[in-house]
Amino acid sequence: MKWIVPSLLVVAIVPLAGQSGARNGEWTTYGADLGNTRYSARDQINAGNFSKLEIAWRFKTESLGPRPEYQFEVTPLMVKGVVYSTAGTRRAVVALDGTTGELIWMHSEREGERGESAPRQLSGRGLSYWTDGKDERILYVTPGYRLVALDAKTGAPVQSFGTRGIVDLKQDDDQTMDLVTGEVGLHSAPVVSGNTIIIGAAHLSGGVPRGKSNVKGYVRGFDVRNGKRMWIFHTIPRPGEFGNDTWLDDSWSYTGNTGSWGQMSIDEELGMAYLPIEAPTGDYFGGHRHGNNLFSESLVAVDLKTGQRKWHYQTVHHGIWDHDIPCAPILVDITVNGKAIKALAQPTKQAFLFVLDRVTGKPIWPIEERPVEKGDVPSEWYAPTQPFPLDARGRIFQYDLSGFSKDDLIDFTPELRAEAEKAISRYKIGPIYTPPTVSRAEGPLGTLQLAINGGGTVWAGGSFDPETHIFYVYSRRSPGVLGLIKPDPSKNDMNWVQGSALTGARAAVPMGAAPGRPPVTVAEGSAPPAGGRGAATGALPPAPAAPAAGRGAGAGGGGGEGGGPGLSVQGLPIVKPPYGSISAISLDRGEILWQIAHGDTPDNVRNNPALKGLEIPRTGQAGIIGTLVTKTLVVAGEAQVTSAAGHPRGALLRAYDKATGKDAGSVLMPAQQSGSPMTYMVNGKQYIIVAIGGGNYPGELLAFRLPG
Repeated sequence: MKWIVPSLLVVAIVPLAGQSGARNGEWTTYGADLGNTRYSARDQINAGNFSKLEIAWRFKTESLGPRPEYQFEVTPLMVKGVVYSTAGTRRAVVALDGTTGELIWMHSEREGERGESAPRQLSGRGLSYWTDGKDERILYVTPGYRLVALDAKTGAPVQSFGTRGIVDLKQDDDQTMDLVTGEVGLHSAPVVSGNTIIIGAAHLSGGVPRGKSNVKGYVRGFDVRNGKRMWIFHTIPRPGEFGNDTWLDDSWSYTGNTGSWGQMSIDEELGMAYLPIEAPTGDYFGGHRHGNNLFSESLVAVDLKTGQRKWHYQTVHHGIWDHDIPCAPILVDITVNGKAIKALAQPTKQAFLFVLDRVTGKPIWPIEERPVEKGDVPSEWYAPTQPFPLDARGRIFQYDLSGFSKDDLIDFTPELRAEAEKAISRYKIGPIYTPPTVSRAEGPLGTLQLAINGGGTVWAGGSFDPETHIFYVYSRRSPGVLGLIKPDPSKNDMNWVQGSALTGARAAVPMGAAPGRPPVTVAEGSAPPAGGRGAATGALPPAPAAPAAGRGAGAGGGGGEGGGPGLSVQGLPIVKPPYGSISAISLDRGEILWQIAHGDTPDNVRNNPALKGLEIPRTGQAGIIGTLVTKTLVVAGEAQVTSAAGHPRGALLRAYDKATGKDAGSVLMPAQQSGSPMTYMVNGKQYIIVAIGGGNYPGELLAFRLPG
């Protein structure tokens, strides 16, 4: 893959009556519009003045909960001059003055043990706004999996909704679970259209599940006025439902997970909702669920009012790589060979781009079923083929590396390359969909792959310009190891779980759990702390538990959204850069237009003694980064704090010319981007807000505007 910035002719195109980005200077839903384009036509802030931006206001979150949060992943909303956001370790909801950041009201739920045992804690990624022109409501899901409706003007619970403003989402779910410890939650924002609220589900990290049985991640629609359930979609089909025959030996009856934990999209004109679905129980071992396992790792289109399936497309058959569909399908109106098409574009952890007709689910360009390697893990079932999307020229529609080959290794010097080759000799490598292996101390320790649990692209997703029909997406190169070990059969009835013969099984705690909380998944030989037994240069321990909310927690996520530490050589990533990139892709032409390394070279690379005397170009940074597109710019913050030449220690909020990818300005932030940026206009002033935090810096909202 070549990383160049060619010139690009931008042609103004009148968008179809579909997704057109944020309207009226507001930002009323998580992704700017229900198609999740993350686009705003506002251009008061542009390449000529971006670097002059000043902090208009800031909102600190550390007092909104029993401990500070360092994993602040929110995208706020702005409606009628008021900014709404979730914040803090208790997932409070705040309403702020959009010009000053002054707190207008705050709502918080104390959920006790139910909240503390929830699989997805902290502030989550956002909330939803609804109005019928008279009433205005804010809707969000608590860590303990309760749907709350608040009066947008006062923050008071809406008494006519559910039970005094709350619907218990662990009830009326076509299954039975413990109301306190039942393993289901949600950190994404609800999506609302008309009178329908749609709620998905998320679980603990799936590498080492409690066992082969778990709560199922069904998707439901609720009435926005009274909170009553309108419909349910069984992501694991029941007998008599379409797709049940893809679960052999009645495995549908006990398998769980298969939730929709990423953001969903809605086409109001078509009356359809689009659900991105995750893997079933056992991210890396499917021996208890033989078959292709619909609707796991599928895009499913359902009727907005009834939840009835319209179409589906499975992007991975019988997944054993943690290739959850992690982010919103972006609804795009494009023109291909002169034909106007209502489509959707789905970025993935594989760094594959699937582009489908959103009316029918048919591919815009061919998707080939290609044979993939069959593994040899005892009792596993292997799908013989996997879907490979093609671009307009018949090549794999891929915007970053996947699989793993020697060509991907660090090559700054011959010595580093030789050391990297020695390090990977203990692992199995191969193209994408090379299966996991049983981990053996003598080797292989596991299958080494890029673009698995850590992306490619994960929950932050991409963005789309409805005027030029160009899609923008961040991706990262984050290697992971897929090794399997036997759990203790007295504690876990899985045949195999993720782990290493050297360090034991991966341990999992709820995402954002209080420091010191013990793992909730138990398997033989939990992994020791970093630097313990089996830790050495060139050796990759199992992925750690999801970061806690305590000091030092990073911006990654559990459940396959973050991924483990990267294999390294003398403190350098084992893969060649760019470590993090932004790609611009024409969806009319089905081709990549430009790609750039996003982010300054990390300090551990810039200052590494092994690279002394070498000129290292900007490498980009690995992280989880969402992009914002405006009339002329692509805006994204850096994933890491650096001490680069030209600015004090901090992270840059960067702007790029959206036509070419060239730098168009930057401003310094005290910490890295942790949520996704958004923009709005109030009183003739354009603002850009971004959530920051991580390392030792608690979560904070920064609002930028031009001086004067």
